[in-house]
Amino acid sequence: MKAISRDLSADKDGIPGYIAHPDRKEPGPGILVVHHHYGVTGHMKATVCNFAKLGYATVVPDLYKLLGLSDGVHEAQKKTTDGQFVEIINQSWSYLTGRNDVDGKRCAVVGYCMGGRIGIHFVAATPSVRAFVGYYPSVRDEQPTNLRPRHPNDAARDFKCPSIIFFGGKDHVASVPVQQHLWSSLQSNGQPLEWHFFPHAGHGFALGDGDCYDPRLAESAWSLASDFLARELDHY
Repeated sequence: MKAISRDLSADKDGIPGYIAHPDRKEPGPGILVVHHHYGVTGHMKATVCNFAKLGYATVVPDLYKLLGLSDGVHEAQKKTTDGQFVEIINQSWSYLTGRNDVDGKRCAVVGYCMGGRIGIHFVAATPSVRAFVGYYPSVRDEQPTNLRPRHPNDAARDFKCPSIIFFGGKDHVASVPVQQHLWSSLQSNGQPLEWHFFPHAGHGFALGDGDCYDPRLAESAWSLASDFLARELDHY
């Protein structure tokens, strides 16, 4: 499927970031990608394009530009509350679901690492999300703080949509016991859950330019996520 891609700017589009979408006239499904700690990298842009080739209008907003931070990689998580993250992601959600080529009732959220953790909070607060894909969300064993007053494992209980989650047994950010707590929380929300655990995988195993990249597992996860999204967004 032919896909069209370009950068997004706050002046022209209302949000900064990157978009790729199929060349179509009728509304179809959409995906909002919440980027990892490193921001809108080339890998994130390639991922957006890959989703578009499957038929999804896909947007990855630049959270750091939305926050007005010049060095978001080092500053964002030290200065931004989870509530503020949810608020700026909501701006991007409105942009995606309001597009003429998008069916706002058939949109999902895909989060990577930091974006997986923040994505959990956004999905918990946004009943219109149709499905959630979490690539190794950066959940930790930590107590509430002013910036993070609610643990993602608690927020996950408020989901109103199905989820698919990928984790590795050698994840240095989210320990296996913390992963198990998230699994329990997602099980308790009454929504369908697919949970895929790769015992030899590290954090970011699907990140093409990351230290723990595993192409075999990345391909397996992509196939599982693609099938999940096609099913939940009625896109066959």
